[in-house]
Amino acid sequence: MGKRDKARNTARVAKGKVKEIAGKTAGDEHLEADGRSDQVVGNMKQAGEKVKDALKE
Repeated sequence: MGKRDKARNTARVAKGKVKEIAGKTAGDEHLEADGRSDQVVGNMKQAGEKVKDALKE
């Protein structure tokens, strides 16, 4: 996995966690759902990168 891609995906997951917590705190269901969505996308991209790396070996 490229270091840049890994950093982007990790940042997306972290941003999603912040959004989710902010949404829960503010009572904003849309922001909370958006945060969960960012986390899922980041995790899926990380999984895809790991598969690509495994196929290269």
